[in-house]
Amino acid sequence: MVQILIKQLDHGSDLPLPQRQTAYSSGFDLYAAIENDLVLNPGDRALVPCGFSMALPEGYEAQIRPRSGLAYKNGITVLNTPGTVDADYRGEICVILINLGQKPFTVTRGLRAAQMVITKVSILAKIYSTNTLPTTVRGADGFGSTGT
Repeated sequence: MVQILIKQLDHGSDLPLPQRQTAYSSGFDLYAAIENDLVLNPGDRALVPCGFSMALPEGYEAQIRPRSGLAYKNGITVLNTPGTVDADYRGEICVILINLGQKPFTVTRGLRAAQMVITKVSILAKIYSTNTLPTTVRGADGFGSTGT
């Protein structure tokens, strides 16, 4: 079990802490900590604050992902999915929502706007500069080169 420290901010103090909806849910729901309703027209995007900051242990990240119900029913998704929260970030957690649906969508205070999955960073890589790379059969063939 990994311990995640959460600091509720004043404008989110009345909202629930991030929480899983079932015992086996991998994602913690994030709640919209907005003061006033926010209408997202088709194609609109907005930065939605979640009313808390947190401390992740070194070697972990939080991934911010869409909620499937909002995406399926309304076309609401997270623009930079998955959004990455690094272990050394201490600012407010926010979500970039976008309306890819056909109707306006209203974000209300306390809406379960996205979900957050805590995961271990599998590899901490180091980048090295070189003038040559090892050859492969594929080489530089890119987009669509291995089939559709």
